[in-house]
Parts: sequence; structure tokens; C-alpha cells
Amino acid sequence: MVTNRLQWYQIRNAAPTDSGPAELLIYDEIDSWFGVAAEQLARDISALDDTRELVVRINSPGGNVYDGVAILNSLRGHPGKVTVVIDGLAASAASVIAMGGDEIVMNRNSELMIHNGHGVAMGGAEDMRRMADRLEAVNANLATIYAERAGGTPEDWRAVMAAETWYSAEEAVAAGLADRIETGAADARAIAASFDLSIFAHAGRVNAPAPRLPQARTQTPLPVEAEVSPQPEGEGHMPTLQEGLAQLLGVAADADEDTILAAAAEALAERADDTPAPAEPSVEQLTEVAARHNLTVIDAEQHAALLAAAQAGAEARAQQIREADERLVDAAIVAGKFTPARREHHLTALAADREGHTAVINAMAPGLVPLAEQGHGVTAEITNEDDVVYTSLYGKGA
Repeated sequence: MVTNRLQWYQIRNAAPTDSGPAELLIYDEIDSWFGVAAEQLARDISALDDTRELVVRINSPGGNVYDGVAILNSLRGHPGKVTVVIDGLAASAASVIAMGGDEIVMNRNSELMIHNGHGVAMGGAEDMRRMADRLEAVNANLATIYAERAGGTPEDWRAVMAAETWYSAEEAVAAGLADRIETGAADARAIAASFDLSIFAHAGRVNAPAPRLPQARTQTPLPVEAEVSPQPEGEGHMPTLQEGLAQLLGVAADADEDTILAAAAEALAERADDTPAPAEPSVEQLTEVAARHNLTVIDAEQHAALLAAAQAGAEARAQQIREADERLVDAAIVAGKFTPARREHHLTALAADREGHTAVINAMAPGLVPLAEQGHGVTAEITNEDDVVYTSLYGKGA
């Protein structure tokens, strides 16, 4: 078992001699300022056997946003299957990490939260402006991560993030941020940690408004059924549909469904026998109708040839589109927007929604994925001209 010295993450079952999936537990605040950096976690993940499945269990209020993105990229780059299970809470940067799973599972009664990044700055007006610009860039980048996973546009997700949106397990699946809800016995570790949520606008889903789904995930509401008025007292019996059918078909009113269906089939068969088959139209009639509607009559061979030509053209066009998608995805990989391991994922997303997912890829920040070594992020400190420390996005936000 790999454990860091401040216990904000653990890796279990990681030895080459162990069988079954390796297990990463992120069960605390993601903190590289006063503990072990996310770079060490990335190294621990990269040390796993390439074929090993990895199960990531999360119960975290978040932390440093850059650490969250670094861990996300480490999960994206792991060649084996990655399953993320949210045991209790995946808030802020922890929700970013969760997006790295090939499958995202919400445990029963778990919650997920996304919001805009928070930051702390010290200095004058220019320092504050630089921090605001940095936060805007980070928010735009995080929005592309949620859009890539759940669909919709980054602009949709910017609005959801700005509202600090909390999701129950069911709501996270409906929004596309998770794939399913674990229906088995609740994991006892889901209550192993409790967190101070007062740093957020809403302390948990129970204190937050209902989440707004991005436009791409919004479904047309189901029509509300008309209210059935009670039958006035004293009126006669109103026959049911089954009783009415029985009466039309000449069978007993209390006949069972099989009897009614058999009678209906017999009646339809008799009607079919009595109905003469429609006559085939003559060539002259077809020509007359075509001329009246300004249409052209062609024979069967011409029709077959046109269909074959159309099919060939459609196949050629599909190949052109596929090649264009491959060029777009390969260029994004070269630019460091995501890892080669995500290539097929993006090609599939483009095939499903070319326009929307092209916008997602184009909006991704280049250089997010280091080409030489994936997933190693560091948190930068910036100083202004007066040597006043200008801190970058420390996580209890984002």
C-alpha cells in the first residue's frame, strides 16, 4: 500500500504480485502546499502495471485546482480501465478528478459539486486584475472538461459553474457527469470523513437549489396527465375499454383478455378476406400522375443505379468526414490538449455531435497534457514588481 505522509491519498493493491484492480483512495482535501504534491501521486499511478485496472474512490471537498488537473491527466493517461466511484462527496477540484474515469459511478446518497475557481491575491489593483484574469482562464478550461464528459458547450457549463451547482447521485447521472448509481450495499468508507463546507455558497446539496442542466442535456418535460374528475353520484356504470371491446366483438362482457384478442384477430382476418386487393396502376396512369405533378418516371434499373451511386457518394463523404475528424483529434493531441489514450473517445464524440464536440476541442487549452511526461503539475507562485507574493488558485475553491 502506498500512503503519503499527510494521508490525503492512498493506493492499495498496487504491487505487481497483487491480483485484481489497484485502488486509489482520495479521502481528504487535495493539498500539495502543506503535504505531498500531486506530482507524487502521478508517479504512483504511472508506476502501476499498464494492464491493471484502477478504481479511484473519492470523498473529498476539493483543493488545489492545478493538482486536480494534474491528477485528471494522470488518470486519462493510464492505459488500463479507470473506474471512478464517488463514495461521499466529489466537490470542486475533486469533481475535476472524477472526470478522468472511463466510467463514473455515484454511490448511493453521494453528491457532486462544480463551481468557479476561487483564489487569494495580495497587493494592489493590478494584482487583483491579474488574479481575475487568471480565474477567468481557469474557469474556461474547467468548463471544457465538463463539456467533454457530459456534452453541451463550455458556455453552458460556465453558467452552471457560476451558480455553484450541487448534484445528488441521481442528478449527476441525469446531467451526464456520471454514468450510473451503485445499487449495492453502501460502502462504509463513504462516511469516513466529514468536511467543513461553510467555505462554499451552499453547504451541501440539501442546502442548495435544484441544479440546472446544460442546454444539451435538457429534455422536454413530459405532459401532465389530465386530472380525472370523479364520476357524479347516481350515474350508471361506465363500461371499461375491455368491456366495450367485448361488446363490439360479440363476446361476453366478462371475457378474459385472451378471448377478446382471439375474437379481434378473427374479425380482422374476416375483414381482410372480404377486402379486394387494390389493382396495380398501369404505366399510362403512372405517367399521367407524374406529368400532373412535374415528376419524371424511371424504370427499375435506372432507380437501382441511382441508389447505388447515392450509396457510393455517401460512403465517400463519410470517409472524408472521418479523416477530417482524425486530423482534428491528432492535431489536438500534438498540441497537448489531451493524451493519445483519449483519441478514440474524442472520435466517437465527434461522430455523435460533430459541431458541438469540435467546439469543445477547439476551446481546450493547448499544453494541458505534457508531451514528454503526463500528469505532473506544479503550482506556481507569481510575484509582482514589489515582491509581494501573488498566490495562485488555492483550492478550497475550484
